Amino acid sequence: MYTTTAYAPMPLRAQPSTSRPNIFPIQDSTNPPIPGSPEKGKLRRSRSGCYTCRVRRKKCDEGRPACKACSSLSVNCEYTQPAWWSSVEQRRIQKERIKNKIRETKMLERRLNLEEQVRRLLPSPANVQYDFSRPPAYGSPYGSSYSSYLPTPGLTAGSPPYPYNSGVFTTLPETPLQNTSSWQNADTNSFCTMGTNLQPVLAPASISPCDQAYQRYDQPAPPNTDKPLSAYLKDTESLDERERLLLYHFVDDVLRLIFPILDLHKAGPVRAREILHSLETNKSYYHCSLSVSAIHLKTSAHPEAKSVERDIMQHRYKAVSHLTRALESDSGHDQILDATLAMIFFHCSVGAPDDHLPDIPWNQHFKAVADLINQLGLIDSSPYAALPFSVSLTAWIDILGATMLGRSPQFAHTYRTKHLSGISSGLKELMGCDDRVMYLISEIACLDSLKGSGRLDELNISHHVSALRAQIDHTEPVDFRLEDPCSASGEIDPEKLTMNMTAIFRVAARIYLYSLMPSFDRSEPSIFNLVEAAADLLQSIPTGPYGFDRSLVWPLLVVGTYSTPEGSFRGILAQRATALGESGDFGSFGRMYRVLQEVWKIADNPPMTPAYTTPSMLLPPSDHSYDQPLSFGSIPQVKTMGQPVKKQPVHWRDVMKRYGWRYLLI
Repeated sequence: MYTTTAYAPMPLRAQPSTSRPNIFPIQDSTNPPIPGSPEKGKLRRSRSGCYTCRVRRKKCDEGRPACKACSSLSVNCEYTQPAWWSSVEQRRIQKERIKNKIRETKMLERRLNLEEQVRRLLPSPANVQYDFSRPPAYGSPYGSSYSSYLPTPGLTAGSPPYPYNSGVFTTLPETPLQNTSSWQNADTNSFCTMGTNLQPVLAPASISPCDQAYQRYDQPAPPNTDKPLSAYLKDTESLDERERLLLYHFVDDVLRLIFPILDLHKAGPVRAREILHSLETNKSYYHCSLSVSAIHLKTSAHPEAKSVERDIMQHRYKAVSHLTRALESDSGHDQILDATLAMIFFHCSVGAPDDHLPDIPWNQHFKAVADLINQLGLIDSSPYAALPFSVSLTAWIDILGATMLGRSPQFAHTYRTKHLSGISSGLKELMGCDDRVMYLISEIACLDSLKGSGRLDELNISHHVSALRAQIDHTEPVDFRLEDPCSASGEIDPEKLTMNMTAIFRVAARIYLYSLMPSFDRSEPSIFNLVEAAADLLQSIPTGPYGFDRSLVWPLLVVGTYSTPEGSFRGILAQRATALGESGDFGSFGRMYRVLQEVWKIADNPPMTPAYTTPSMLLPPSDHSYDQPLSFGSIPQVKTMGQPVKKQPVHWRDVMKRYGWRYLLI
């Protein structure tokens, strides 16, 4: 629950001029500019203005990297000729889109000013009982049109709150570690479907986050030194042979499985240094990593696989012990945060689905994470500051983890504010999905929570679904073309890869949103087409043991839940699971596939109606106690006995609750 805080209103800007100069203006010789005139010198008429101002028939100051007109209106400023410039019809369509974007921005500004005036009239911000972790209620003082006028500006990590040269109309699509891959010593022969070596591009350590935001992925790849990341660990000689084995295995083999996207981006070396530093200075983090390394050895064909059971429990116990001592001393909160996040995320990335080793559920750990984030003031830190790795990881777990529980994300209000301001949480570089789409998934999770609690009727649900659908539409790139992220030389283009991954997440977000409608049916043509679209998009993602299927666990879960036997999605997913080999049976991917198989059993083969009434139709209750009650179908009447039950949507949460699976499938 969050209380409102007073935000400075965004100033109302003057309406654009209604004059309509030529797209390619020519100097008027009959009216030469007045010497020394600042207006004429500042807004000269030329053929080198941005294409956005040209299509709007407005003057352009030709500022770089973005002109002032485009920056003030939060629209994409393009100096390179875009694809839509090729025809008059495409220009007209683009002009209408820009006009709609500007109109929405203006309406939002007026709305923010009005809300600020309302807040000033209130007795105290502490007295406002409005839950910002949920979508605004239909007809509330904050307005049901919130979602309708919510802009989706471009996002840049570590950048000012206004967007740089990106917006709704752009095609999508962060020492010793220099000149080497973040997770080296990995056999990358099968990383790309073309079967050639991957050489990710690394940013020099001297480049600031702001500078990185304006650089393209076009610099040559550094030479591959084949030097493992474990070579940069310090003081490993003092470790016994057993711990050294687990530590090297974690650094060289497990990390690249946990963060496959991170290595491709410029933030990779920086994050790798953070992880190495935590291993050397944070005892709880260190033992948690060794425990995860032992779990991975147990599920692999490693020679030491059969003798690591004791190592798993020993290092898990030591990790919890060091964490408990740190909590009791009430010091080192940043180390406590890193260790707790490791206990959540590292464990969900390895292990078998039926691993019955004793452990604390991830959502209980995350309660401590939320408290620490608030205590350290990290979630609302300045957008100009470098984003801590823990904040990006927290946002990833918070948003997608909320869908596992049917609750609103802990920091939903913060994501909403970042969405409005165009501030990145570093999610695209960490897990492959554009931050804007992730923020909208947070909004859908809020709506899911409200629906589950019975606080919205069907009319309100339909209203919110319609508004959020419009916002997802705004994140669609113009002239989207599906491109293979693997080059002929086997290199991965991170921008193309994340653009394709974002498209899959976007389709999954649409299906997740539509599943909240009371009349939802997976067999509807629109849903079937969305599932097939996701299947087609999967063809553009490299597969295999070193591919990126493990980074798509959440969208695969959502899309797969509402797939049908007649479609192609299940067959394609089975092929990709086979391509993963043994690793496809473990970690989040293996757990996700197991959940889907149970969902399909129920959804495809509904039971016959029994000769007695029962409160459970599809999923009989188990002995487990859950945070939320199961949802049941209608009770059959006598006249329906012995007839097949109509196929009803089966939710992955119901299946997980039935079997007592507390998975974090991300």
